[in-house]
Amino acid sequence: MDKDVPPPLALPSNPVLLGGENRSGTTLLSVLLDSHPDLVVGPEIDFTEPINLGPHILAVCDLMDLRDSRLAGMTKDTVDPEWYDGGHFVVQCERFGLDRDNVRSLVTSLMAERGTDLSTLEDRCLLINSFGEFRREQTGARRWGLKLQRRIQDIGTYAAIWSQAHFIHIIRDGRDLTASHFKTVPDWGYRTVAEAARGWLEVVTRPRRAAPDDRYLEVRYEDLVTRPRDTVERMLDHLGLPWDEAVLHHAEHKHALFDNPWGHPAAEAAGKPLYTGRNGRYLQDLTPAEIEEFERIAGKELEHLGYDLSMPDPGSAG
Repeated sequence: MDKDVPPPLALPSNPVLLGGENRSGTTLLSVLLDSHPDLVVGPEIDFTEPINLGPHILAVCDLMDLRDSRLAGMTKDTVDPEWYDGGHFVVQCERFGLDRDNVRSLVTSLMAERGTDLSTLEDRCLLINSFGEFRREQTGARRWGLKLQRRIQDIGTYAAIWSQAHFIHIIRDGRDLTASHFKTVPDWGYRTVAEAARGWLEVVTRPRRAAPDDRYLEVRYEDLVTRPRDTVERMLDHLGLPWDEAVLHHAEHKHALFDNPWGHPAAEAAGKPLYTGRNGRYLQDLTPAEIEEFERIAGKELEHLGYDLSMPDPGSAG
């Protein structure tokens, strides 16, 4: 290797990185694992935006302190588009238990250490790592965790950067996921069955092609809510952590997300005890034609994952 080319970043931390399609149960999974005394696990932080991450976040913190009207209400309808990504980033940090002063201090420190504006992926991961280590030390946990969400598709990249990380990918029946997008998040979710089926198929299948075998685990949302003890035991074994009954009582424990939900679309549901009422919702919420279209595109993968089909000859666009 050319001596002038720096080696790729490899962080010594051992985070628990969670992935999955939107509306697949990633928030529930994060809260459940956050209940374990050895873990502090937060929801997603969208660290790939904005472009000039460091200076932008510092400016956002200042604007928020001043209650600037450009960040009023923190919704896409009320916030100046120039500042939305940065404002949302700070809100997500607060959901993880980091207040603005924490964010400002950690960003400033890393910018000085790196001599950059934290725009590269490696610098962004370093910042997320500093957030996680801060929370781990603050809470006394052994490991920190965060949601990669759909970025689990790029697991090879993150597995190289965090060479000691463990990944847990939660998968939900794509037909239920489609129904949830249509009914629950119509403003930003999938708009058509074809779009949902192809998006779900990509997120479900891509990670396992590049995942390190000994650090990657897939679990089904349906198994988590119907057989929680067995499913959580599998996850804790994967992470090398002992069993703790607290994980089956996540709704009874304190979580940063519950204290600072700031409009998170899954925070309220994640604060309830495990329930199975949403399993099979597609049978009521989707039409037979919509179900048939989804299975025509992604039926083989549904079948591979153990989901029953309504079509006798499932298809796949994979």
